[in-house]
Amino acid sequence: MTAIHSINCHSRPKWRDLLLGQHEVNQENSTRFDMKTSGFIPFCFLCFAVTAAYTQTPPSNTSLTENPVFHKNCEKCHGKTAEGRHFGGPSLVSEKTTGTSADELRDIITNGKHHMPKYAGKLTPEEINTLVQEIKTPSKK
Repeated sequence: MTAIHSINCHSRPKWRDLLLGQHEVNQENSTRFDMKTSGFIPFCFLCFAVTAAYTQTPPSNTSLTENPVFHKNCEKCHGKTAEGRHFGGPSLVSEKTTGTSADELRDIITNGKHHMPKYAGKLTPEEINTLVQEIKTPSKK
């Protein structure tokens, strides 16, 4: 009796066996499920990545005033049309500004100048480069 009792003490209870047996079935189903969805998950990730990339950086064919980064960060001082504001920021569409080198514009946006704050920690380098490109591109009126 002690031998049987010791075997029963060291063996798993019946409910655990049932759970383990059920788990093995679920594991087989899970493997089939994983195989069916293995292409779906990377596809979803790819869609998410592409969407995130397009929402962060506006397309290069947009004008400065259509850029959401401009609306959020620059419009307050430079005006809705980027033509500057009295006692605010200078025009971003004037010949003087568009004639400024891209490196100098990038430096001004990144580090600030006079009353303009620096945007190094607020904007990504890609957003700054897009703004510089849009400032340098003549606006279509």
